[in-house]
Amino acid sequence: MQFQTESSSSSSWGYYLSAAVRRSTMMMSMEDPMEKVGRLTAGSAVVIFSVSSCCMCHAVKRLFCGMGVNPTVYELDQDPRGTELERALMMLVGNYTSAAVPVVFIGGKLIGSMDRVMASHINGTLVPLLKEAGALWL
Repeated sequence: MQFQTESSSSSSWGYYLSAAVRRSTMMMSMEDPMEKVGRLTAGSAVVIFSVSSCCMCHAVKRLFCGMGVNPTVYELDQDPRGTELERALMMLVGNYTSAAVPVVFIGGKLIGSMDRVMASHINGTLVPLLKEAGALWL
């Protein structure tokens, strides 16, 4: 699993960056949460938005790792704008009453939360999605 936090790279190396790069980094941090979700999901075959203390998030991460998939995981509780991203994910999934995470994207496409991932796994459609996205080579 690759754990990503948007702020960690810019804050730890911030004093090495030129003023122009710092400005562009600041602009990225001001981007619309929906755009940020789109940008983050475009770069990897499997992306999981998670909260580190969530048992369902842990279960979905273990499912993918157990299948031999190396997902990119964004821990929203470790991102300064994680609450905004979580609201955007709730809107995408259409879940306004309970927790928004975990949310899974495969090949840049929204799969959904834990119930959708497990349903896809049980009915046999998850593995073909992972193969199509290049996350599995079985």
